[in-house]
Amino acid sequence: MKRRRIVVVGTLASNPYAGMAWMHMQITVGLCRLGHDAYYFETTSNWPYDPIRNTKVGDSDYALPYLAHVSTSFGLENRWAYRRSYADGEWFGLSRAKAEQLLADADAVFNVAGATRFAKDRLKVGRLVYFGTDPVYHEIAFVNGNEEARAIIEEHDDFVTYGENIGNADCPVPPPPRLRAKTRQPVLLDLWQSGPPSRQEFTTVGNWQQEGREVEYRGDCYYWSKDREFLKFIDLPQRISQPIELAMNLADPKTIQYGDGEVVRTLGVTTDARHTLESNGWKLADTHALTTDPWPYRDYVRASRGEFTVARDLHVRLRSGWFSERSACYLAAGRPLITQDTGFGSILPTGAGLFAFNTMDEIVAAFESINSDYVRHSRAARAIAEEYFRAETLLGKLLEDLGL
Repeated sequence: MKRRRIVVVGTLASNPYAGMAWMHMQITVGLCRLGHDAYYFETTSNWPYDPIRNTKVGDSDYALPYLAHVSTSFGLENRWAYRRSYADGEWFGLSRAKAEQLLADADAVFNVAGATRFAKDRLKVGRLVYFGTDPVYHEIAFVNGNEEARAIIEEHDDFVTYGENIGNADCPVPPPPRLRAKTRQPVLLDLWQSGPPSRQEFTTVGNWQQEGREVEYRGDCYYWSKDREFLKFIDLPQRISQPIELAMNLADPKTIQYGDGEVVRTLGVTTDARHTLESNGWKLADTHALTTDPWPYRDYVRASRGEFTVARDLHVRLRSGWFSERSACYLAAGRPLITQDTGFGSILPTGAGLFAFNTMDEIVAAFESINSDYVRHSRAARAIAEEYFRAETLLGKLLEDLGL
């Protein structure tokens, strides 16, 4: 294997949530573990979110120390750089000269979710790879002629997607130009290894309601927000004895501030929605304490008995094959998973440790199976993670597919 220089460019400091930290760090650290000269950069021109001030801000007072902390905690203390593209263009972490040379000379620059516009920020980069962690939206927007989506995709030399069914007969989403590889979420398995759970609850972490990513395709509208899917199974806790806890942003929508141009807005939980959830037996937890740092987030996952969650409508109905990185981490912790079917059953084994559902009866049956032999399903969950989500294996195959 030839040692490659690879820069992962993302938005973990602009969107300082634990799930984003894990997503970006598991890619970057995984590449380092394979022996590559890998770095994490953040150069987006979008204003970062500050969870202390609870709004988008035009400064790096929170983002910069947060990125330094996260990078150091993952062993990347000398392998990160931050450019204040939204303000004065100053570089932090690595020097301007070193950072810009790395970008320009890289064998590959992985632009996570296509979120960074290098041409707009006048940054020279090597081979630019769209690293599609949130498939379907940009692919359909491109086909629909959306100018911004076309500009984003056409700026890249290669396209990689987590939508593993895209291009298959059962998924109507058209492949984007220069699609070179399909892959899935890389997980650093040793960091998630865990003993038995300390809680009885099945849990999940996410947002109740969001807006801003709905798409129309062939006369139908496909939705981003998960509340629509949870409501289809709202009385689940009344049908089973297993407690389920939803960890979410429980803020009153009236108190949430948004920055200019914010594409996806988290709407919080209204009083009516909270009453609906609690009256149907769902346990609720606020995410603030466990999502502002990657390690309490990991502790929450590892303490859980398993995960129950839904998927976004656009993945369910379009059968993208997308699978949640958070869910992959539950599997790596040996936590059984019950999740809504997006077509991933053609890729991943189901029925032991991992269950895909379309109906309420399938959910109930999955809980019954897991609770009848929890140890077996816990071992099966970990085995799935080891075979299908090991970072070193997935990233090695991805580089091979890209000819690197």
